Amino acid sequence: MTLHLGKTWGLRRMADEAGHFTMVALDQRPPIANLVAARRGIAPADVSFADMVAVKRLLVDVLGRGASAMLMDPNYAFPAALDRLPAHTGLVVTLEDHRFRDTPGGRLSHSIQDWSVEKIKRAGGDGVKVLAWYRPDATPEVLAHQRDYVRRIGAECRHWDIPFVLELLVYPFPKSTGHTTDYIEAPEKMPQLVLDSVAEFAKPEYGVDLFKLEAPLPGATLPAPDGSAAHRAAQRCFDDMGTLCRDAGIPWVMLSAGVTGAQFLRVMAYAYAAGANGFLAGRAIWWQALQAYPDIEACRGALQAEGLRTLQTLGELTTRAGRAWQPDYSAFGRMRAEGELCASYG
Repeated sequence: MTLHLGKTWGLRRMADEAGHFTMVALDQRPPIANLVAARRGIAPADVSFADMVAVKRLLVDVLGRGASAMLMDPNYAFPAALDRLPAHTGLVVTLEDHRFRDTPGGRLSHSIQDWSVEKIKRAGGDGVKVLAWYRPDATPEVLAHQRDYVRRIGAECRHWDIPFVLELLVYPFPKSTGHTTDYIEAPEKMPQLVLDSVAEFAKPEYGVDLFKLEAPLPGATLPAPDGSAAHRAAQRCFDDMGTLCRDAGIPWVMLSAGVTGAQFLRVMAYAYAAGANGFLAGRAIWWQALQAYPDIEACRGALQAEGLRTLQTLGELTTRAGRAWQPDYSAFGRMRAEGELCASYG
């Protein structure tokens, strides 16, 4: 029998007791650097290590106890706040470098220098997160690179028996009118680009254990869930995404892509109606509170009031409407002899 107890235990650590994923992301690098730069009146490249660390430490201090897991990057969040992460809160760790290569034919992802799946496992991570910029209409060379990158990470996660969390984001081509390298929803995003991306990486060859997905439609403009024709059409897009994940047997959570807290609650209402298992969100929870930077205490107060309230409201919605993930230990029930586990666990 094939057992992946490390993957199962990692996912269990990332979920709450009921099996919902209510996770907070603080691995953002350019968005936080840009915010700090704007508040200090400097260039993003001049933002100090101390400033980045201060923001990430604050986010863990205030939000850590309310999250089932937190997503950290190794360059800033680890030294800032690993010692402040509550013991009951799971740890997901970023692998990809935010400095992607933007070519005319599409974006090329790669891992952070001197960082690997093995090191994440050795450092105590419960899961490995990779953001793969992807759009099915990129050039064949770009598509091959991105698929090979994800496939390789999937194989490494199988080897080290750690959950592979794959984040997919559609992006604008360099020559498009809406081109930007910011971490925002692509202005030209179409539902089929999102759905076709999910369909590709839902294939077993990539080894994905949990999807972190963007809304198939712009989250800021989703119609109210009022039973209207527009509402039903939008829900079908989410339902199609949910069907792809369900058929592949892969749980999925939503990312917030820079929308407001109120807008993200609407995104999650659509996602839960389609069978989502939770969220892994950052800016929808803490972005507004950080506008007071560099006044750390003002940011702390806003996070304690607004950020925690948004996180709590999302958690309540998740408990009420989200689909719980459950670990599968059925293989234990088929064991009949001493040593069978040890012999079969490869």
